Amino acid sequence: MCNLYSETSNQDAIRDLVGAFEDRVGNLPLYRAIFPDKLAPVVRNASGGTRELVNLRWGMPSPPAFLKSGQIDPGVTNIRNASSPHWRRWLEPANRCVVPATSFCEPWTLPDPTTGRKVWTWFALSDERPLFLFAGIWCDWRGVRGTKKAPEEGDHSLYGFLTTAANGVVKPVHERAMPVILRTQEEVEVWMNAPRQVALELQRPLPDDAVNIVLRDAKEDSGARQSGAAR
Repeated sequence: MCNLYSETSNQDAIRDLVGAFEDRVGNLPLYRAIFPDKLAPVVRNASGGTRELVNLRWGMPSPPAFLKSGQIDPGVTNIRNASSPHWRRWLEPANRCVVPATSFCEPWTLPDPTTGRKVWTWFALSDERPLFLFAGIWCDWRGVRGTKKAPEEGDHSLYGFLTTAANGVVKPVHERAMPVILRTQEEVEVWMNAPRQVALELQRPLPDDAVNIVLRDAKEDSGARQSGAAR
């Protein structure tokens, strides 16, 4: 499960990969560590056939069956079971989005036998951290986010992204899953516009030679830098 990633590209790089969009964010900072329940840039379909770059909150609404009475919904960051009725309603083009990223992090499935700690491991397309995109979904939701000490009640625009089986590079670190990653304009167009079953054909792991380990044992990607679009 990916609960940490970075995004250190810029609007020009995102536009090169996604196509034209209305920028509703302004200057993008270097996001060296994006954690759940935080705001981050997302490109989604907008009215009139346009697209827009917006900041949304990471974590889709949880299935009610998984919440205890009175519990603040922590949100679901990663979506694997696209056939679930809970997720199907947001899998049409109106609620699809792409999430810009330059690296993602997974903890070891098992702790280090020497230290007893799980080592956080960062993956990217290369050491240069070129831009890629997570295949995501988004929704508007009303409820409580945050913590019991600092609850945030009201209207929230939320996002999450799909995961799939881990490839041969990710699996030795985190055996269960990796994010669904898009690298080309063609893949973006399919994800954003195609019928659901066609779009879900993109829910597959990257080839092993398409992703590398770039950093270990860090809670932010200190090697991330301004980068261009993946080609």
